[in-house]
Amino acid sequence: MTLAPYASHADRSRGRLHAEEGGAARGPRDAFQRDRDRIIHSIAFRRLRHKTQVFMAPDGDHFRVRLTHSLEVAQIGRTIARALGLNEDLTEALCLAHDIGHPPFGHAGEDALEAAMLKVGGFDHNAQTLRTLMRLETPYPHWDGLNLSWETLEGLAKHNGPILEPGWALAEANAAFPLELTGWSSLEAQVAALADDIAYDNHDIDDGVRAGLLTVDQLMEVPLVAQGWAEVTARCPGCSEARLRSELIRSQIGLMVNDLIAETRRRIAEARVASVDDVRAAGRTLVGFSDAMREAERGLKRFMYANLYHHPSQLAAAEFARRIVSGVFAAYAADPALLPAEWSAGLPAEEPGRSRHIADFVAGMTDRYAIARYREVVGPIDLPEGF
Repeated sequence: MTLAPYASHADRSRGRLHAEEGGAARGPRDAFQRDRDRIIHSIAFRRLRHKTQVFMAPDGDHFRVRLTHSLEVAQIGRTIARALGLNEDLTEALCLAHDIGHPPFGHAGEDALEAAMLKVGGFDHNAQTLRTLMRLETPYPHWDGLNLSWETLEGLAKHNGPILEPGWALAEANAAFPLELTGWSSLEAQVAALADDIAYDNHDIDDGVRAGLLTVDQLMEVPLVAQGWAEVTARCPGCSEARLRSELIRSQIGLMVNDLIAETRRRIAEARVASVDDVRAAGRTLVGFSDAMREAERGLKRFMYANLYHHPSQLAAAEFARRIVSGVFAAYAADPALLPAEWSAGLPAEEPGRSRHIADFVAGMTDRYAIARYREVVGPIDLPEGF
């Protein structure tokens, strides 16, 4: 595939933090393909299988988790990248890695770590993604981290836009390998950010209905969904609600993707972008929805927060999750000897390194592992309904 002039080209990469030898012996992959493969083969990526997306440690096999969400984001991201002539491999790497820094229990776990780390700089899952990929993963003999390309790390740091005041973890990553945090990211990173939104906007509807927390009748309050439902019921008369719901999700994803592609092409043409440097100098996001779709998508998000993410059962589960994460962090902080041997051996003697080291361990836990460790180092706990 011929890339657009404003796409990221692997042969023009700014390189890696650590020089590598013997690359040709490991197959005919370019820099971004290697990044994608390193992410997929990492322990941190595998752990996403048991980390919360919406529902915490779900018993049902059909609910999405961070791993399946990341795969769905990557599929949507590649589709958009291909249509725009962007680098699919870089886009895929960014989509697959974007949630690697999430602690157990999603945003509830992040809130607990943020509170526990307040006096030593706090916690941010986006920055933790960089910390994990640049320091905590250690599969190579001569350096820490996966030694990903500059473009992949820059995209992960800035996929939501320029960063004017980085927290401590991102500041450390940037000091080690300057990522031009105050500038705009590549189009591939911008695509990854919107692919994430498209994926969870729609797939969380499916999981919410499956869990019994949302109904199709409720969803008709959202104009975007109501219009889509009318169209799919007209196309598929006599189909069951479950089949119609699946068709709705597919159609709505397609609608959002097509809108984003058309609007992004318009913005690129308007800005007269002809290179990656032009993208970074554009002074604004170039990948985005049309005004009408942006307002429709925001309406959907408002509905989902009010009716799913802030559903009483979800709020109760989140409180339980915060108790788990806060409890294990406090136990390890009070007695670091409780840490596994490989973690206690590397524990810094002083703050803030001491707390940050403990947070690295806790953030890497899966939901189930965190529950098991709580029982081990804190005490018995009864799981609420839904776990």
